[in-house]
Amino acid sequence: MTVQQKMKTLTHFINGVEVAGTSGRFSEVYNPSTGEVIAQAPLATKEEVKQAIQLAKAAFPGWKKTAIGKRVEVLHHFRQLLIEKQDELIALICEESGKTREDAKGEIVRGIESVDMAISAPQMLKGEYSVNVGGNINAFSAKSPLGVVATIAPFNFPVMVPLAITSMAVAVGNAVILKPSERVPISALFISKLWKEAGLPDGIWTVVNGDKEAVNELLENKEIQAISFVGSTPVAEYIYQTGTKHNKRVAAFGGGKNFMIVMPDANLEQTANAFLGAAYGAASQRCMAISGALVVGKDTEQRFTDILKEKIAQLKIGPYTDPEVDFGPVITQQSKDVIIRYIDGAIAEGANLVIDGRNPKICETSKGFYLGPTLLNNVTPDMTIFKEEVFGPARIVVGVQTLQEAIDVINNHELGNGVTMFTNSGAAARKFQEEIEVGMVGVNVPIPIPVGYHNFGGWKRSKFGEGHMFGPDQARFFTKAKTISERWPDETENTTSTFAFPSNNDVKS
Repeated sequence: MTVQQKMKTLTHFINGVEVAGTSGRFSEVYNPSTGEVIAQAPLATKEEVKQAIQLAKAAFPGWKKTAIGKRVEVLHHFRQLLIEKQDELIALICEESGKTREDAKGEIVRGIESVDMAISAPQMLKGEYSVNVGGNINAFSAKSPLGVVATIAPFNFPVMVPLAITSMAVAVGNAVILKPSERVPISALFISKLWKEAGLPDGIWTVVNGDKEAVNELLENKEIQAISFVGSTPVAEYIYQTGTKHNKRVAAFGGGKNFMIVMPDANLEQTANAFLGAAYGAASQRCMAISGALVVGKDTEQRFTDILKEKIAQLKIGPYTDPEVDFGPVITQQSKDVIIRYIDGAIAEGANLVIDGRNPKICETSKGFYLGPTLLNNVTPDMTIFKEEVFGPARIVVGVQTLQEAIDVINNHELGNGVTMFTNSGAAARKFQEEIEVGMVGVNVPIPIPVGYHNFGGWKRSKFGEGHMFGPDQARFFTKAKTISERWPDETENTTSTFAFPSNNDVKS
């Protein structure tokens, strides 16, 4: 698949081939940098999803029985193809999401980390073995794939998240059905071709494009054993409640309100530079983006705000074709409108507008969905812009008097995805790490997202279910354990019936 300027009709990817949609319903795919429609994605019916599930189910036994070493060979080949096709993938990400080339490349690198972790599946699948647990019985455990699993991906990471929530599932022997975001389906279809070229058997990797009708079939269909989801908190809660109601294993990752605590002893120049990239990168469309700064002390708050104001004014927004831009557009005009409403609402509630990005100059010449970086201060925890996730470049500064107040404010928030703190005090950092009730924590780190071999997941209403996106827990999520007790009696051994509960008779009371 190559990047084309004229609109194209996309397909599903089912049983190893591209399949045209039959519903007659389509979703328009935009280039956010230009505002143009570049493709239309078919929206699957329940029947189309059912058929895809059945084909995946039929393919699963063969993949399950494939030696783990052979499965890993496919992943190694797939990884190499991701590297070889990196430029094509970058072009697709930029076109359908509006990201800069540098940001798109970083996304691919992080996605490959997930493939690297999946390549370690043989280590993750090792069981336990105990000799003579009693009565000459040996006990051991074995891990098995679940069967057909489904993953539902967001728009903000067209490549990284699909790789993060599917690679391990494939490696441990499952058949995977991916439902990508309707806004960025092109990259997912390209990845499908790479899996095919890497030697993955037909039916083990499926892409079904669709909306809520397709999602509900995945949630309700008895053949789907597990669901992994990344998106907003309201939808994550719906996915979790509906999926578990139908007896599925569910890991649903929701939104975040990720704060940066700035201590008076921090280097404010360095901290401000860290804030810029973490807060405004990718037009702030990251679930781990810094939503705002909680600055300790009135004087520190004023100095930090002044430094941010000067630096933010120098940021450049524009299309990915301009190598000098810091970030691009938001994903849709609807998203842009929502973000502007948050800004307007904050001003109406008493916040002070430090930098106004609602009408950037580029909008005079481009129909892209651009918003400039916006900064508000005098924000309080009772304001809507503080309480709700804003998925766009409107960031806030909140003044607090002490570290304890900052910790309490964050712990009282319903979301708990990520948090970070900038300080030169080890004692303050230790107190912060021990008391903060957030899943991913950083100290002097702009975005505390774990590397691929550590578990990723928030707390509170940022995650529903016990699974994780990265790390060893992902292998546990996509497998089930079987414990086996085994004894081989001697043919001359005399045995008698016993009605006591099984125990080790050698144990003395």
